[in-house]
Amino acid sequence: MTSIIRSTQGGCWGSDRLRLRLYGSVFDPAVMPLIDRVESLQGVIRKVKRIEAMGQTGRSNYVDVTKFPKAGTSKLSTDEMPEAPTAPSTYNEKILANYVPVYVMLPLGVISNDNVFEDQPKMEKQLKELRAAGVDGVMVDVWWGIVESKGPKQYDWSAYRSLFALVQECGLKLQAIMSFHRCGGNVGDEVTIPLPQWVLDIGETDPDIFYTNRKGNRNKEYLTIGVDNQPLFDGRTAVQLYSDYMKSFRENMSDFIEAGLIIDIEVGLGPAGELRYPSYTGTQGWVFPGIGEFQCYDKYLEAEFKEAATGAGHPEWGLPDNAGEYNDTPGSTEFFGLNGTYMTEKGKFFLTWYSNKLINHGDEILDEANRAFLGCKVKLAAKVAGIHWWYKSPSHAAELTSGYYNLKDRDGYRPIARMLSRHYAIFNFTCLEMRDSEQRADAKCGPQELVQQVLSGGWREEVEVAGENALSRYDSNGYNQMLLNARPSGISREGLPKQIMYGVTYLRLSDELLKDKNFKIFKTFVKKMHAHQDYCADLGMYNHQIGPLERSKPKLVMEDLLEATKPMEPFPWGEETDMKVDDFDGVLANLIRKLFSLFK
Repeated sequence: MTSIIRSTQGGCWGSDRLRLRLYGSVFDPAVMPLIDRVESLQGVIRKVKRIEAMGQTGRSNYVDVTKFPKAGTSKLSTDEMPEAPTAPSTYNEKILANYVPVYVMLPLGVISNDNVFEDQPKMEKQLKELRAAGVDGVMVDVWWGIVESKGPKQYDWSAYRSLFALVQECGLKLQAIMSFHRCGGNVGDEVTIPLPQWVLDIGETDPDIFYTNRKGNRNKEYLTIGVDNQPLFDGRTAVQLYSDYMKSFRENMSDFIEAGLIIDIEVGLGPAGELRYPSYTGTQGWVFPGIGEFQCYDKYLEAEFKEAATGAGHPEWGLPDNAGEYNDTPGSTEFFGLNGTYMTEKGKFFLTWYSNKLINHGDEILDEANRAFLGCKVKLAAKVAGIHWWYKSPSHAAELTSGYYNLKDRDGYRPIARMLSRHYAIFNFTCLEMRDSEQRADAKCGPQELVQQVLSGGWREEVEVAGENALSRYDSNGYNQMLLNARPSGISREGLPKQIMYGVTYLRLSDELLKDKNFKIFKTFVKKMHAHQDYCADLGMYNHQIGPLERSKPKLVMEDLLEATKPMEPFPWGEETDMKVDDFDGVLANLIRKLFSLFK
């Protein structure tokens, strides 16, 4: 016969839970959906509450499917049926090496502006739902504007401690973001959490502490990197503000760190927590797909550029005055247009300075993070934005204004990965869910090519690469693109794949995600990310063991960063994932039809 139906309760035809192993031509082995309730199969199966259709790459409690030839060429008889398992979870060790942990971002306002953990019963219920779905952990913003709101060095971690304790109680791991930016003004920002008021007060007398565009408009989302080393904050520099905050976090959360609850510290390095300039912001009128504007016209960065230009023998060079406005297209500007300023010696000098300032900013703060968490069993991480619009235009204008000096003949992301490697930090990238075909043609978007370039660069620099979706998605197409990017060459049956993402964080926990249909698809997505293995609490079993954080390696010299700008072809990428998530309703109907056909 071409199928086996075996109860996990120890016998055939169990009423509570059946596992379906199908070989031959009855089912496509690439499709392994989880089905939650199939009723009335004509006198054969009564009230089957849960059926899992599993193929060769799936976890097997009964048969090591990797010992069999590909489905379609072998069949298994009932005489070969093994005994039921005695352990609740068993793993195929080689397949487990393909396991990609899944984390879920918590709501932006889970801790209120008043530093209160509100609606704990609802959060507890949602966390338990995530855990039951096999989710590995959650990510949460730890807002500077909340914790240090009362005054310099007046930290109040009490609400976050309550939240962390609940996460721990629910059996989830935690990724903590050191969020030094304002919440509000970016896509998806549902709440407003400003920078600490005492910092904003300093900005009233010295507005140049904020990023500034050519027109002089201030952006209060994040302090300009021009004040990184200016002692303007009651005698402290901006870097010292961030360093002191992280040291206080470690001191006050040491029990959670030692218990293994907190595994990642993602260090916020700019707007939206990303290592970039605030070149595109809705609060200043930007709308997609505008090219954005350079943000280096505060007096501190202007002075630094003047010094750099003078040192290069060009005191006459100033900051760009021909790069357009937020919602321009590349071709409408002199800087980004055909044979534009970006191709000239002056333009190249500016773009090199602008992008290197950003990398140095990240490098300096991550060095402080490394000092703060030295010896802790945590990983550091930093996030880079997925600026996919105008990627297929010659000037890559939107990337350049954001600080990513990326062109066809120059890699703007591998230098960032090289910098991160010095701190043993994870490279976290966005827009994993996006496909070119879903974007506006006139914006010359290239999210797929961008992701391939960035991830390949990270792997070549031997850093761990993680990622997240940029926009909330609940459909199989978005999930399948994320699965493809997580394992570009698919499942390896011989152990660790050549390229595999370190982890994926889903944006974000919401009532919409937990709606019945959406959550069913999401649970399937989690199972596929886990390579169809059960949830695994032991990070070492899938090569994610975390040792004590070592001291950062020596600082890179400019030549090291410039060498990393050499463009390289991305690694091979499959056309589609081999762990496909299918639309639940369609798969359910198809599975029922095929089940009926077995017993005719």
